Amino acid sequence: MQDWLEITLRTLSSVVILFVMTKLLGKRQISQLSLFEYITGITMGNIASYISLDLDNEWYLGILALLVWVIVSVGFEFATMKSKTLRNFIDGQGTVLIRRGKLLRKNLQKERMTLDEFLEQLRKKDVYRMADVEFAIMEQSGEINVLLKKEQQPLTADIIGLQVEPEAEATTIIMDGKVLKETLRESGLDDNWLNKKLRDQRIEVKDIFLGQVDDQGELMIQTGTKSIEPAKPTNPKSQLLTIMKQFEVQLQLQEQLSLNEKDKSDYQSAVNKLQALIDKK
Repeated sequence: MQDWLEITLRTLSSVVILFVMTKLLGKRQISQLSLFEYITGITMGNIASYISLDLDNEWYLGILALLVWVIVSVGFEFATMKSKTLRNFIDGQGTVLIRRGKLLRKNLQKERMTLDEFLEQLRKKDVYRMADVEFAIMEQSGEINVLLKKEQQPLTADIIGLQVEPEAEATTIIMDGKVLKETLRESGLDDNWLNKKLRDQRIEVKDIFLGQVDDQGELMIQTGTKSIEPAKPTNPKSQLLTIMKQFEVQLQLQEQLSLNEKDKSDYQSAVNKLQALIDKK
């Protein structure tokens, strides 16, 4: 067999073998790899290149080496799932860099991280003042996660005591100008519903790059050049209710932020009156 043909066949075989073995090892992002997994990836790449180009040796020895590495790697993964001690030794542990708002200099030095590097990582988390951080940890992967102090955290419905309806993810029913029939049925919708929506928007399926349905049953369309969203309600009553609910949220927020009981009581009274008006609507 000619060398170029043998190298081609070996390379194609290496690609297939690496793909199968990578599927066995599981999928992780590069930033999530442990040290051992990183070493395994580099080694398997070197062995694959040996299989492709080293014509002086038997190619099956390279495949045997790949199998050994995969078996060892999978074995370590199962072992670390069973043993916390072994997991800490192989994968390492997270290192706390800020605790209770205090920067731990020794831990920063332990990870050989300069202040400039640490501040850069904080900025990637949209944190520009270290004084705003309550807790920060460097994970085994090297990523830094941050917990802001309570007063610096964004307001949520839970913090201000609002009850909200659960929200489901949007479902993609059209992609690249083709209707995803199975997804459409799983969403509880049918072709008649879709055709009606498309007629209302005066658009054809072939012109749609991406079409999604939200949890309210509204169709949102991307053509690749423009976005088409459901029309907002123009009913004055609906608009008034929306404004009143927004005002109710603001009153509840002010109640939460009040420093004395009298102000809290006044805001609560206003909220109750507003809720009574909304109920009448």
